[in-house]
Amino acid sequence: MGTLTQEEFKGFLKTCRELAEGPFEEMQKEVEVTNKFPQEFIDLARDSNLYRYALPVEYGGWGFTEKEILQVQEEFSRGPGGMRMHLHYAADLNWRILDDYGCPELKAEYMHKFCDKSVFTCFALTEQTGGTGADVHSTAVKDADGNYILNGEKWLISHTDVSQFAYVIAVTDPEKTGDERLSAFFVPMDAPGFELVPMPHMMGCRGAGHAGLKFTDVKLEPKYLLGEEGQGMEVAMHSLAISRVHIADSNLGMCQRMLDMSLARARDRVTFGKTINTRQAIKMKLANMATMTHALRTMVIDFAEDYDLDHRNPYIAEKAAMCKLFSIDAVKLVSDEMLEIFGGDGYFEDSPYGPTERLYRDCRALWLEEGSPTIQRITIARELEKHNAHLEYPGLDWIAGGDL
Repeated sequence: MGTLTQEEFKGFLKTCRELAEGPFEEMQKEVEVTNKFPQEFIDLARDSNLYRYALPVEYGGWGFTEKEILQVQEEFSRGPGGMRMHLHYAADLNWRILDDYGCPELKAEYMHKFCDKSVFTCFALTEQTGGTGADVHSTAVKDADGNYILNGEKWLISHTDVSQFAYVIAVTDPEKTGDERLSAFFVPMDAPGFELVPMPHMMGCRGAGHAGLKFTDVKLEPKYLLGEEGQGMEVAMHSLAISRVHIADSNLGMCQRMLDMSLARARDRVTFGKTINTRQAIKMKLANMATMTHALRTMVIDFAEDYDLDHRNPYIAEKAAMCKLFSIDAVKLVSDEMLEIFGGDGYFEDSPYGPTERLYRDCRALWLEEGSPTIQRITIARELEKHNAHLEYPGLDWIAGGDL
């Protein structure tokens, strides 16, 4: 728990849930229309230490472990999806990439500013013409003075309206093939030639600041290179592995809230003289919802414990993709069952029984965030091949020497 006691940690979890289901819900009514977070949300998140708890102690944070970070995120993921995206990012990619790959000069200047959101970043890999992966077309070519000249575009980039910097993946060596072509940069968004391209409102997760990025001869000093040339995909994938588990954890928070709401509604809703929680069909739905939620939580905890033991564990990327993939199935089932339990009352925007309609919309963004189900399966298959399938999988150590 970093700098907190056990009791203080429990109190912080309680505060996160109360914020998610209280003031954040109230603010979201405006956000659904404007597609922009009010300053009140940013201020409340800062005052509630939601930008501080995951940051290492040496930078002014509380130094939570990954397991503790995910416990916190499960609580605030019960609230509006766009706010969840913002806060998940604050505890996730926002500072980790610079801490892991930034030069000493950049780290000294910016790392301590993450705890109060005086610095916030967005992550720019996806392109409209190349998707999300090694098929990147943006370029960063050195000029005669050794500076990088960035040109190209990115698409579907979150948090652009509240960020001062962008982590950008671009081609630095077009002559090479594969991942070695790519490098990563910490790009000031006020640099000349950096332009935001507006995007329409999403179906859910409103307020997350999505836009396209356009680069026209953006000049970057060498200090803005993250790691070394050719490490761009390593930077991206190392970051995505963690973020994918945070997506799974976000689905977990929504699953748990939808289950809680469904249990409460089933106890209250009466048809033909009986509450519907007494009917076998509803009991089966609730049982399925609870089982999927529990299974997802178990997977997330397993990942977090492995990560806290060794964040360079070679199975991290594989387990992260598994968590994300399973979480999609879990939240699909739970959200569908919730809607059936609530019936027509759950289909209205301002239902008196809770934000069923918005939760149903919000969770569907997470099918695609940090990679579609197909991408997760490809990642899992690649990692299985890399690690000789399950023959060396540590989770099966208990059968060593036994009959298969």
